[in-house]
Amino acid sequence: MQQSNAYIIIFSVILTVVLGLLLSGTSEVLKPIQKKAEELDTKKQILGAVVPAEQISRMKAEEINQFYESRIASKVVNIAGEEVEEQDGVQVTAENIDVAKNYKKAPEDRLYPVFIFHEEGNEEAANAYIFPVYGSGLWDNIWGYLALQTDMATIEGITFSHAGETPGLGARITSPEVQQRYKEKSIYSESGELVSVVMQKGEGKDYSGEPHKVDGLSGATITAEGVNKMLKNYLEHYQSYMERKKEGTPKMALN
Repeated sequence: MQQSNAYIIIFSVILTVVLGLLLSGTSEVLKPIQKKAEELDTKKQILGAVVPAEQISRMKAEEINQFYESRIASKVVNIAGEEVEEQDGVQVTAENIDVAKNYKKAPEDRLYPVFIFHEEGNEEAANAYIFPVYGSGLWDNIWGYLALQTDMATIEGITFSHAGETPGLGARITSPEVQQRYKEKSIYSESGELVSVVMQKGEGKDYSGEPHKVDGLSGATITAEGVNKMLKNYLEHYQSYMERKKEGTPKMALN
């Protein structure tokens, strides 16, 4: 039997509303699960800058959380290297800083998280300092975590992630083999100038004797350039904090 136009319209509206409510409800139910998954992934990336990838891959979620809590301390600083505990009357923590949102602000207006990898049970015994970095690749955003040894000059390790680089080309920045190239490289020249570490164009050359260069990514020049710019920019943003750490404990920012 043919239904009237009114019946079809009413049925369609009811179906749309019901499906919308179901999708909304499902989203709300899954939101806490999704947030925990994102937090766990962030912890893996932070730890990945100082802990071998194979070790992390063998750890269960609760083991990663426990290890993170026992070995990572954090703080927030501004571009002057001063520690910041609150902004506009609201307490801030490194874990709650959205680096992607901060990236849209002018560098002098951003808050910068710092993660300290320390001896278990002793936050004062730092082994490395881990800094988030953020930038643009070929197709979308790229980001990572750069760990420096306590001399604030030598790279302990690094992790990279991306939103949409080309598989087999630019996406290779996430591979342990590429990230390993940065280990033990120096971000300062012999004269003390901040020069960062530069991924070279092309691939297949030996830069083991070059303290500020790493081998490139074949067919991914723009991604490599994005990585280089990202590292240089954020090292400059963190430079005041790094210099303060060499001299002593950073001062608190005046609110």
